Amino acid sequence: MTAAPTFEELFRSAKRSAVHLEMRDGYMRDADFEEWQAGNRFDPAERWRSWFDLMRATTHRGVVVRRARIVSEPISDYIRFEYDVTASHNVAAGESVRWLPRKKASAIALPGNDFWLFDGEAVLFNHFAGNGDMLAEEYVTDPSAVELCGSAFEAVWDRAIPHEDYRPV
Repeated sequence: MTAAPTFEELFRSAKRSAVHLEMRDGYMRDADFEEWQAGNRFDPAERWRSWFDLMRATTHRGVVVRRARIVSEPISDYIRFEYDVTASHNVAAGESVRWLPRKKASAIALPGNDFWLFDGEAVLFNHFAGNGDMLAEEYVTDPSAVELCGSAFEAVWDRAIPHEDYRPV
């Protein structure tokens, strides 16, 4: 049995696209979040250098990287943190980011977990604990799962607001 590719290998082998759907209102309360919450600001380009390098290498090869976030409004403190660092972190690294208020997602068939979809061929599901800690990743190439994730992402993307236009409530 062949081992699943690593997260970095998935990006390095992507040819056309990598899309990410986030559906939680909070993730792990790591040191970066706690520092931000305490009012300390930092440079994401320095703090998350490996992410910047991976995204730049990926997008410079012509791979389109898009991230959509479904969020409850009013937004949680964690989503405020994500919003505050998105321009200097995700967008600056080459991602396109959009936000969809949860009330506008009710008629979309969504998978049960956040995911990355690579080239419309493979899904990497992200499994989280209730407190937002990452539990596991699950690599899936089943065509029905790939199709569900692709259609869900595109439906969210079509309804979502570009980062530069979104004003959190």
